[in-house]
Amino acid sequence: MKITESPSPYRHLEKMSTSELLSNINREDHKVAEVVEQSIPKIEQLVDVIADKMTIGGRLFYIGAGTSGRLGVVDASECPPTFGVPQGMVIGIIAGGDSAIRKAVEFAEDSVEQGWADLKSHEINSKDVVIGIAASGSTPYVVGALKSCRQNGITTGCITCNPESAVVQQADYPIEVITGPEFVTGSTRMKAGTAQKLVLNMISTAVMIKIGRVEDNKMVNMQLSNDKLIERGTRMVMEATGLDEQKSKELLLANAGVKKAIDEFHQTK
Repeated sequence: MKITESPSPYRHLEKMSTSELLSNINREDHKVAEVVEQSIPKIEQLVDVIADKMTIGGRLFYIGAGTSGRLGVVDASECPPTFGVPQGMVIGIIAGGDSAIRKAVEFAEDSVEQGWADLKSHEINSKDVVIGIAASGSTPYVVGALKSCRQNGITTGCITCNPESAVVQQADYPIEVITGPEFVTGSTRMKAGTAQKLVLNMISTAVMIKIGRVEDNKMVNMQLSNDKLIERGTRMVMEATGLDEQKSKELLLANAGVKKAIDEFHQTK
């Protein structure tokens, strides 16, 4: 039996008070960060490979099914607004297509061939890196995709919550975060999903920093897509230039970005 499918150490959940339910869930959640910490050396290797590939024009693909697929799509979709990278530089693919983000598509994850077909629709090549996300480590859609990637000389990684799984066998850079049994038996959207989200945050953030999309601790390449971000960008420009708020905002909007605004200020000094 997979560890993620093994029985919860908690029994008769329906008899617990609300306080007991929440406290026990939180107790299990506390274990997740410690498990992720143990995987940092493996995550480091994968981050460095992705950054190197991106410097030569490569892309990062996440591929998964269900919760795992949704987490990949979320992480990929946040890279352009946060770091100002082009759409299509980080791509999330989920079994069943975009409709599966909101509603489960029956049996979509069971196709061994469809994952590779979905990757090929993006003209995937040897400059790219594909990370398979599968809590179980056995999802046919993901395993089949990674196997085909390796056969075609494409670098692969994975994030899974079961040891020595099928997806690990097809990953050049496997990351195993063994979170143990879930509070609700088999509900991998809980601890396993939390661990996957933490690892995805680490990968994408570290990669973006390494390829120059962050300066100091600031998102200087973020897209100005709402008032909150314009205000944040204005503060960054004020801090970097010494201009007052109004002039900083005008400079920011004229250049449509923090980095460009600061660069123009220094060029005209």
